[in-house]
Amino acid sequence: IFADRFPFIYMMQDYDIEYYAAFPGCSSETDASFETVVSLAEKVDSCGVCGVFTIDGSNSSIAESVLSNTKNGSGEIYTLNSMQSVSREDIDNGCTYISIMEDNLAEIRGAMYIYE
Repeated sequence: IFADRFPFIYMMQDYDIEYYAAFPGCSSETDASFETVVSLAEKVDSCGVCGVFTIDGSNSSIAESVLSNTKNGSGEIYTLNSMQSVSREDIDNGCTYISIMEDNLAEIRGAMYIYE
């Protein structure tokens, strides 16, 4: 469940992974509708998950709204790096595509561990 813009849509489609997102892709919108927030909160409840994902650089306001509208009223926010803000300095300091994807995998694994 992605409570943010959704740059990972193609990956989810390529691997046939079921997903729910606040926006259909890399939308320029910054606020989700009330209906979207409620729908995602209901998905959190019905799927029995303990949190939602956002992307790097997000203010997490949508994720916070989704989680506060669940039956539990709280949950974890997990952040995936979409590489939208990688700087030259990051690259000079050793940041690579592989290292970013390894960090994303660790975040996903951490989220899955909690769900088990």
